[in-house]
Amino acid sequence: MANIPRIVKDDPWLSPYTNQINERVKAGLDKEKELTGKKETLYDFASGHLYFGLHKTESGWVIREWAPNALSVYLTGTFNNWEKDKYYSFAPLHNGIWELKLKPNDLRHGDLYSLSMHWAVDFGKRVPAWARYVIQDPESKICNASVWMPEKPYQWKNRNFHPANDPPLIYEAHIGMAGEEERVHTYDEFREKMLPRIKANGYNTVQLMAIPEHPYYGSFGYHVSNFFAPSSRFGTPCDLKKLIDDAHGMGLAVIMDIVHSHAVKNEVEGLGKYDGTRFQFFHEGGRGEHPAWDSYCFNYGKNEVLHFLLSNIKYWLEEFQFDGFRFDGVTSMLYYDHGLGKAFTGYEDYFN
Repeated sequence: MANIPRIVKDDPWLSPYTNQINERVKAGLDKEKELTGKKETLYDFASGHLYFGLHKTESGWVIREWAPNALSVYLTGTFNNWEKDKYYSFAPLHNGIWELKLKPNDLRHGDLYSLSMHWAVDFGKRVPAWARYVIQDPESKICNASVWMPEKPYQWKNRNFHPANDPPLIYEAHIGMAGEEERVHTYDEFREKMLPRIKANGYNTVQLMAIPEHPYYGSFGYHVSNFFAPSSRFGTPCDLKKLIDDAHGMGLAVIMDIVHSHAVKNEVEGLGKYDGTRFQFFHEGGRGEHPAWDSYCFNYGKNEVLHFLLSNIKYWLEEFQFDGFRFDGVTSMLYYDHGLGKAFTGYEDYFN
């Protein structure tokens, strides 16, 4: 006799799907064991942001990226006139990981940089996948990563904030569109003008759209290119931290509208063909393209992709003190047909 899950006991209408529910739970637990082994927790596993990307160390700088199809990788930027220089050549480590160590004075806060990625038959400029701040030139629209390492890191005032247990009353907002003027508004303006109004109107939660960097403003933030970089259109990472900090000081929880269901197809500033292949992060063929969104769909069957996305979640929670997420496009993450053309009015739509 099949084990009766708690969810089925609570809702007998799910009884016909008991086996499917048990199979899904088992698959999830098996995958967790595969990812964590016997020594780690899932929380420990989701720590890629502490290893990959650009970091300042006691001896200088280190930058690491995962690009298994690459044959060579160079760091280029304002510090070396964007030239491919042997001094800035990455060394291959293992499992497609590349590493470059630099001296303290080789990079400075505010330097712009990107990667020159080379594979068997071609090469291309790439904004690092783990970049934490990306700037788009307002004239050329060219995107580059920026070294964000201010002399004085942001000091949190309300680090120990915990949301109340009351049901969330959510105010959904887009930072750039939150003002009356026809222009892109900022984190600071939202903090100063909108947070007091949100609080005064009885809301207890703010949901922010379009936070991770995206090359096309008209996508409303749903075509993400740089998953670890808060959008520079609205200000700096410290500006966003201050917004969240002040919201917490008012008793407001802040959640992010996060997009892990797909990614922009762009190759230079996005993950599309990052190391010269599409299958590094995404499915090949039709399964890898969302027919309604003109975007690439992640391959959740690859542990490296899960590592990237789970680390992304932990990064926003810890580095920016977000209180949670609204996941966009969940049906596209769960179903081969992306949930298109379905009304989801009956349980059969969820289990076919």
